[in-house]
Amino acid sequence: MAQRDYYEILGVPKDAEQDVIKKAYRKLAMQFHPDKNPGNKEAEEQFKEAAGAYEVLSDPQKRAQYDRFGHAAFSGGRGGGQGFQDVEDIFSHFGDIFGDFFGGGQQQQRRRNRNEPRRGSDLRYVTEVTLKDVITGLEKEIEFETDKNCDDCKGSGAEKGSQVVTCTMCGGSGQVVRSQGFFAMASTCPTCHGQGTQIKNPCKSCKGKGRVAEHRKIRLNIPAGVDTGTRLRVATEGEGGYMGGPPGDLFVEIRVKPHPHFERRGDDLFGELSVPYIQMLLGAEIDVPTVTDEVEMDIPKGTQPGDTVKLANEGLPSLRGNRRGDIYFRVNVQFPEKLHKDEEKLLRDIAKARGLKVSPEGGSGFFGKKK
Repeated sequence: MAQRDYYEILGVPKDAEQDVIKKAYRKLAMQFHPDKNPGNKEAEEQFKEAAGAYEVLSDPQKRAQYDRFGHAAFSGGRGGGQGFQDVEDIFSHFGDIFGDFFGGGQQQQRRRNRNEPRRGSDLRYVTEVTLKDVITGLEKEIEFETDKNCDDCKGSGAEKGSQVVTCTMCGGSGQVVRSQGFFAMASTCPTCHGQGTQIKNPCKSCKGKGRVAEHRKIRLNIPAGVDTGTRLRVATEGEGGYMGGPPGDLFVEIRVKPHPHFERRGDDLFGELSVPYIQMLLGAEIDVPTVTDEVEMDIPKGTQPGDTVKLANEGLPSLRGNRRGDIYFRVNVQFPEKLHKDEEKLLRDIAKARGLKVSPEGGSGFFGKKK
């Protein structure tokens, strides 16, 4: 089944500002929220669909990729618009969207479950490669910052020997409810910041946060044939898990640097080639540049300026097969700036034999007259 357009899902135009996109998502999230539609599978799927669209359109870089490539920009892994597997995943990503509107029931239970093991977030990393790298593939070292559970407190935030206790302000719900006339407003607990627990003796290593920064360095194998927008999934190299949960994945997005002489279209390359007029008239085998080397190519006899000649199997490899693309050259004629006397005599003889009028010997022709 084809995926629906993200702008259509949220009901916004393609040039919508971020505040309009957020407002539209909040409206749909409130409409299809599981707490308002218990047991309604259709509403749950619409809730997930809206979250997937918002995940992409709320991120300027992801939105730019989606505008350019559509859903194909995020093929190859979860995240980046691939949708959410369950509503808990959505709440972990966009909890701030719902915090001010849902104060009890399942939402409070989700807050209490924050101290249970859960998976770390997926990370996104962008790296640049050259067109030569696209042909050969490469192994590249990348470095990035993430975080993980504190080794000393195992993610609890409490010093060894001490315990995490239930928040006395909110009773463990993570929210406080204030009555204003006939209305009750729920907001995040200011004491525990929505966690539902308090730490009396914070861990010295992480200062009670339960998390510490981590500098990660890994070797990445980039296969031949990648293109701008290609996403490579590196399993378990994302953010560290929470409370003993598994780590997330790392998604590496490829950017291919522009080449000074070739334009890429799929697996084929396009460039321009200047050829001396004699070789265009008589035909020749000449050395032409590729991305990695020089190879010999046949210029057919009688080639005209603007003609295209093909150099087979010297383009880019396919990411999904053994086929290799071609290089297409648009031929430009190359004239000498000055003729030798013998060369000029031969050309005059040719012109005479073909009945063509030319400037007299020593004349300056059209440009000379204009001057």
